[in-house]
Amino acid sequence: MLKLDRFDIAILKALARDGRMTKSRLAAEIHLSISPAWERVRRLEAAGVIRGYYASLDWTRVVQASRIIVEITLARHTAADLQRFEDRVRRSPEVTQCDATGGGLDYVMHVVSRDIDHYQRFMDGLLTEGLGIERYFTYVVTKVVKERGEVVPSWGCRSPM
Repeated sequence: MLKLDRFDIAILKALARDGRMTKSRLAAEIHLSISPAWERVRRLEAAGVIRGYYASLDWTRVVQASRIIVEITLARHTAADLQRFEDRVRRSPEVTQCDATGGGLDYVMHVVSRDIDHYQRFMDGLLTEGLGIERYFTYVVTKVVKERGEVVPSWGCRSPM
Protein backbone atom coordinates (compact mmCIF):
# COMPACT_ATOMS: atom_id res chain seq x y z
CA MET A 1 0.00 0.00 0.00
CA LEU A 2 1.30 3.42 -0.94
CA LYS A 3 2.14 5.59 2.05
CA LEU A 4 0.53 9.01 1.76
CA ASP A 5 1.17 12.13 3.79
CA ARG A 6 -1.20 14.99 4.56
CA PHE A 7 -0.30 16.82 1.34
CA ASP A 8 -1.07 13.75 -0.78
CA ILE A 9 -4.42 13.31 0.97
CA ALA A 10 -5.20 17.01 0.48
CA ILE A 11 -4.38 16.70 -3.24
CA LEU A 12 -6.67 13.69 -3.63
CA LYS A 13 -9.52 15.46 -1.81
CA ALA A 14 -9.12 18.61 -3.91
CA LEU A 15 -8.97 16.74 -7.24
CA ALA A 16 -11.92 14.54 -6.27
CA ARG A 17 -13.95 17.74 -5.86
CA ASP A 18 -12.62 19.43 -9.01
CA GLY A 19 -10.50 17.45 -11.46
CA ARG A 20 -10.08 20.54 -13.66
CA MET A 21 -8.46 22.57 -10.90
CA THR A 22 -5.48 24.60 -12.11
CA LYS A 23 -2.00 23.83 -10.82
CA SER A 24 -1.80 27.16 -9.03
CA ARG A 25 -5.20 26.78 -7.36
CA LEU A 26 -4.33 23.25 -6.24
CA ALA A 27 -1.00 24.41 -4.83
CA ALA A 28 -2.67 27.27 -2.95
CA GLU A 29 -5.38 25.00 -1.57
CA ILE A 30 -2.92 22.46 -0.16
CA HIS A 31 -0.39 25.09 0.99
CA LEU A 32 2.53 24.06 -1.22
CA SER A 33 4.26 25.81 -4.09
CA ILE A 34 3.26 24.80 -7.61
CA SER A 35 6.26 22.59 -8.50
CA PRO A 36 6.17 20.32 -5.43
CA ALA A 37 2.37 20.05 -5.62
CA TRP A 38 2.49 19.07 -9.29
CA GLU A 39 5.32 16.57 -8.69
CA ARG A 40 3.09 14.90 -6.10
CA VAL A 41 0.18 14.77 -8.59
CA ARG A 42 2.42 13.12 -11.20
CA ARG A 43 3.67 10.62 -8.57
CA LEU A 44 0.06 9.77 -7.59
CA GLU A 45 -0.82 9.32 -11.27
CA ALA A 46 2.23 7.11 -11.90
CA ALA A 47 1.34 4.98 -8.85
CA GLY A 48 -2.19 4.48 -10.20
CA VAL A 49 -3.87 6.27 -7.30
CA ILE A 50 -5.18 8.90 -9.72
CA ARG A 51 -6.49 6.80 -12.60
CA GLY A 52 -7.92 9.56 -14.76
CA TYR A 53 -10.00 12.69 -15.03
CA TYR A 54 -13.59 12.58 -16.25
CA ALA A 55 -16.48 14.80 -17.09
CA SER A 56 -19.63 13.91 -15.17
CA LEU A 57 -22.35 13.91 -17.84
CA ASP A 58 -26.11 13.79 -17.53
CA TRP A 59 -27.18 12.41 -20.89
CA THR A 60 -30.84 12.57 -19.85
CA ARG A 61 -30.63 16.35 -20.36
CA VAL A 62 -29.64 15.81 -24.00
CA VAL A 63 -31.47 12.67 -25.09
CA GLN A 64 -34.29 10.58 -23.72
CA ALA A 65 -32.66 7.83 -21.67
CA SER A 66 -33.49 5.25 -19.05
CA ARG A 67 -31.05 4.22 -16.35
CA ILE A 68 -31.24 0.61 -15.26
CA ILE A 69 -29.42 -1.47 -12.67
CA VAL A 70 -29.11 -5.18 -13.42
CA GLU A 71 -28.12 -7.99 -11.06
CA ILE A 72 -26.66 -10.91 -13.00
CA THR A 73 -25.91 -14.48 -11.96
CA LEU A 74 -23.99 -16.79 -14.27
CA ALA A 75 -24.76 -20.49 -14.53
CA ARG A 76 -21.10 -21.51 -14.26
CA HIS A 77 -18.08 -19.83 -12.70
CA THR A 78 -15.14 -21.06 -14.70
CA ALA A 79 -12.44 -18.56 -15.60
CA ALA A 80 -13.46 -18.82 -19.26
CA ASP A 81 -17.13 -18.12 -18.48
CA LEU A 82 -16.32 -15.09 -16.37
CA GLN A 83 -13.86 -13.76 -18.94
CA ARG A 84 -16.31 -14.19 -21.82
CA PHE A 85 -19.01 -12.28 -19.94
CA GLU A 86 -16.66 -9.51 -18.81
CA ASP A 87 -15.18 -9.06 -22.30
CA ARG A 88 -18.68 -8.68 -23.76
CA VAL A 89 -19.68 -6.15 -21.12
CA ARG A 90 -16.55 -4.07 -21.76
CA ARG A 91 -17.56 -3.82 -25.44
CA SER A 92 -21.12 -2.68 -24.63
CA PRO A 93 -21.61 1.08 -24.86
CA GLU A 94 -24.92 0.71 -22.99
CA VAL A 95 -23.06 -0.48 -19.89
CA THR A 96 -21.70 2.46 -17.91
CA GLN A 97 -20.43 0.40 -14.98
CA CYS A 98 -20.20 -3.26 -14.06
CA ASP A 99 -18.91 -4.66 -10.78
CA ALA A 100 -18.12 -8.28 -10.00
CA THR A 101 -19.47 -9.08 -6.54
CA GLY A 102 -19.20 -11.76 -3.91
CA GLY A 103 -22.23 -13.32 -2.33
CA GLY A 104 -25.50 -14.33 -3.94
CA LEU A 105 -24.98 -12.75 -7.36
CA ASP A 106 -22.05 -12.36 -9.70
CA TYR A 107 -22.33 -8.87 -11.23
CA VAL A 108 -24.11 -5.57 -10.75
CA MET A 109 -24.36 -3.71 -14.02
CA HIS A 110 -25.46 -0.13 -14.73
CA VAL A 111 -27.06 0.37 -18.12
CA VAL A 112 -28.24 3.45 -20.00
CA SER A 113 -30.68 2.90 -22.87
CA ARG A 114 -33.10 4.91 -25.01
CA ASP A 115 -36.06 3.30 -23.30
CA ILE A 116 -37.13 0.04 -21.67
CA ASP A 117 -37.69 -1.64 -25.04
CA HIS A 118 -34.10 -0.82 -26.10
CA TYR A 119 -32.84 -2.19 -22.78
CA GLN A 120 -34.80 -5.42 -23.18
CA ARG A 121 -33.46 -5.92 -26.72
CA PHE A 122 -29.94 -5.40 -25.32
CA MET A 123 -30.52 -8.02 -22.61
CA ASP A 124 -32.14 -10.43 -25.07
CA GLY A 125 -29.00 -10.11 -27.18
CA LEU A 126 -26.78 -10.95 -24.20
CA LEU A 127 -28.96 -13.96 -23.38
CA THR A 128 -28.72 -15.37 -26.91
CA GLU A 129 -24.93 -14.92 -27.16
CA GLY A 130 -24.12 -17.89 -24.95
CA LEU A 131 -22.59 -15.86 -22.15
CA GLY A 132 -23.92 -18.22 -19.51
CA ILE A 133 -26.36 -15.83 -17.86
CA GLU A 134 -28.53 -17.97 -15.60
CA ARG A 135 -30.78 -15.17 -14.35
CA TYR A 136 -30.96 -11.43 -14.10
CA PHE A 137 -33.02 -8.91 -12.19
CA THR A 138 -33.81 -5.47 -13.57
CA TYR A 139 -34.26 -2.32 -11.50
CA VAL A 140 -35.33 0.89 -13.24
CA VAL A 141 -33.79 3.99 -11.69
CA THR A 142 -36.56 6.45 -10.87
CA LYS A 143 -34.40 9.09 -9.19
CA VAL A 144 -30.66 9.55 -8.66
CA VAL A 145 -30.10 10.32 -4.99
CA LYS A 146 -26.29 10.50 -5.02
CA GLU A 147 -23.99 10.10 -7.95
CA ARG A 148 -20.27 9.63 -8.26
CA GLY A 149 -18.60 12.56 -6.66
CA GLU A 150 -16.04 13.26 -4.05
CA VAL A 151 -15.22 10.02 -2.31
CA VAL A 152 -12.87 10.48 0.61
CA PRO A 153 -12.55 7.56 3.01
CA SER A 154 -12.44 8.53 6.64
CA TRP A 155 -10.58 5.34 7.46
CA GLY A 156 -7.31 3.73 6.52
CA CYS A 157 -5.41 6.71 5.18
CA ARG A 158 -1.94 6.31 6.62
CA SER A 159 -0.98 9.93 6.88
CA PRO A 160 0.24 12.10 9.69
CA MET A 161 -2.35 14.82 10.14
